[in-house]
Amino acid sequence: MATIKDVARQAQVSVTTVSHVVNGTRHVSPESRERVEAAIREQGYVPSAIARSLKSNNTRTLGMLIPNSSNPYFAEVVHSVEDRCFGAGYNLILCNTKDEANRQGSYLQVLAERRIDGLIVVSTGRDASLAQQLAGLSIPTVLVDREIEVGEQPCDLVETAHRQGGLLATQHLLDLGHRRIACIGGPEGLVSSEQRIAGWREALAQAGLAAPELLTHGQFTSQGGFEAMQALLALTAPPSAVFVCNDLMAMGALCAAHERHLRVPEALSIVGFDDIELAAFTSPPLTTVSQPKQRIGALAVDMLLERIHGKRREPRKVLLQPELRLRGSTAAFQNSESLTA
Repeated sequence: MATIKDVARQAQVSVTTVSHVVNGTRHVSPESRERVEAAIREQGYVPSAIARSLKSNNTRTLGMLIPNSSNPYFAEVVHSVEDRCFGAGYNLILCNTKDEANRQGSYLQVLAERRIDGLIVVSTGRDASLAQQLAGLSIPTVLVDREIEVGEQPCDLVETAHRQGGLLATQHLLDLGHRRIACIGGPEGLVSSEQRIAGWREALAQAGLAAPELLTHGQFTSQGGFEAMQALLALTAPPSAVFVCNDLMAMGALCAAHERHLRVPEALSIVGFDDIELAAFTSPPLTTVSQPKQRIGALAVDMLLERIHGKRREPRKVLLQPELRLRGSTAAFQNSESLTA
């Protein structure tokens, strides 16, 4: 691999002159610049990003941690982040923690060693040491989707109003006449899931209802939703409607209903959360609470760049409002004896 010395030797200039041409740090005569650029092309010289970062104290690289790369919701947020980074002239290093605290800590160390300029984190939700790790990095950080106790680390935060989303979903089902409304939550203790469940409870309380036996939990996967729905349908008095705390789980819930020959939405209404692209293509299409995923990703990058460029020092929290997307998986409650397929 060619070095800067090789380029300088062929162009018959100093290493410093080559550096000025590569980095645009000082005027170089047109004749010398032409010889350097020709040598770079012929040698196939690639400047060292690490060396350049040591001089400029920045790498124009951001890091991002997500807990599950197979979840389309995170994939859609990442797509927005990548677009914003590219438009701003930044590269993105993406790490999938697989919801494992040890893997999350390891990737944080790797990103710090890469001298990233800023960090976007969707936490695993199971790592009590994350706040301390972030504080030790001293890197501008934006938390996305999931809050954590950050102590003195001035992290920014951008997320959807999860509780409001749960309230919207449950109120929609109440408006359709449902009273036995179950909730399939995500992993216990995960803040975003608990906030969505709180919205479900609030809507039921406002209607004078309470159904603690209709709350169940699962992993944020289709399998988790499938198993949770099976448990609900096995109850002596099963629900007529279910609010599911993410779309992947809702797809699993739809599958469990079909397996029991329950017609959706005639016999069972289902509402999801996230509004991933696939939600419009389930059978029937999924009514869901929409998160503004494109705006979340773009805001996360913009907030980081404000910190990196010294335009803001105080931490900022942005809470975006969800919207209900009405599709074919919800319908008015029917008190009928013949609703199975």
